[in-house]
Amino acid sequence: MTKVTVYSTQNCPYCRMAKAFLDKHGVPYESIDVGADNEAAKKMIDLSGQRGVPVIIVDDEVIVGFDSERLNELFGEPPTGGSYDVVIVGAGPAGLTAGVYCSRKMLNTIIISENIGGQALESWAIENYMGYRMISGEELMKKFEEQVRTLNIRLELDKVTSVSKDDGLFTVSTLSGNTVKAKAVILTQGNRPKKLGVANEEQYLGRGLSICSTCDGPLYKGKRVAIVGGGNSALQTAVEMSDIAESVSLIVRSTIRADPIYVEKLKTRKNITVHTGTHVSDLNGDKFLSGITIKDEQGKEQKITLDGVFIEIGWLPNTDMVENLVALNDKKEIIVDINTHTSVPGIYAAGDVTSVKSKQIVIACGDGAKAALEAFEYLMTGYKE
Repeated sequence: MTKVTVYSTQNCPYCRMAKAFLDKHGVPYESIDVGADNEAAKKMIDLSGQRGVPVIIVDDEVIVGFDSERLNELFGEPPTGGSYDVVIVGAGPAGLTAGVYCSRKMLNTIIISENIGGQALESWAIENYMGYRMISGEELMKKFEEQVRTLNIRLELDKVTSVSKDDGLFTVSTLSGNTVKAKAVILTQGNRPKKLGVANEEQYLGRGLSICSTCDGPLYKGKRVAIVGGGNSALQTAVEMSDIAESVSLIVRSTIRADPIYVEKLKTRKNITVHTGTHVSDLNGDKFLSGITIKDEQGKEQKITLDGVFIEIGWLPNTDMVENLVALNDKKEIIVDINTHTSVPGIYAAGDVTSVKSKQIVIACGDGAKAALEAFEYLMTGYKE
């Protein structure tokens, strides 16, 4: 019998998705919380060479992160294909909301996404979503997912690699080899984190360099960390990590651009040092990251000894799969009109992947609902066999 062990932390959304995948496919596993067990954390790092979660051990194989492609290969079901009224690409706030509205219109719908929750998963605390004084992104997206799973919607964890149109139907292909047909498509695949752009970045990713503080933050209890960025996410991460780490360095390329509420919270934390007008010019260390070099606007460099760095410098739209299909702006965002229409009839888009200026969960939800309603109208009045 296959032995599976999942090393995780309590608030890691990708850990939860990995466990949900295993549960769905009836795979028994041992779950170990490395945020609460230092010895287990050391063992995980020895086994994987990684200082990040989740780490999944399948017999003697080490799987780093929520690798849906590999997990599908090991435990998933064969590709089934199929034809649908609507394919929704992405399962963040926009995609899940679109799914609810498609279901209400009784449209045969499938949602395909690499993860469930999207960028919202990485928010420590959401304080501007109606109905909740404060809720974590992981908790909010779990509620979204629970609602969607009560409906007659197929939800597949997979990566969409291409979308094309032929003879009035759209073909959506995935990394696992699955191909589905649909009369309409709603694109809600969100963004991916920007990289620092330093030469040795890939070397330290997962070895002291992290893009998910909610996942990996607990591994840095009592340690020295840096947060790179000057927006809301960066300041929120700095504040949260100040409760976990011994010290926090906030590296801001120009000036702080966060909302006043986050700036005020930052001022109350005595173990946060802010470096404005600086950027990370080098990552230092051996097998694991042990420090960074920052450079100011005059070219003066400073070395900072630390154990971990969390990148919070913004996002890039996930539009490679449709760059030759729909019109994009100079930021590679999908251009939409006020009704979520793209340049291609039958394709709609919502959420952070679009040209809509304000990137907020509540706006993504509204546009997701709008996209579903527009897709329904298209199928009722504009679609031709």
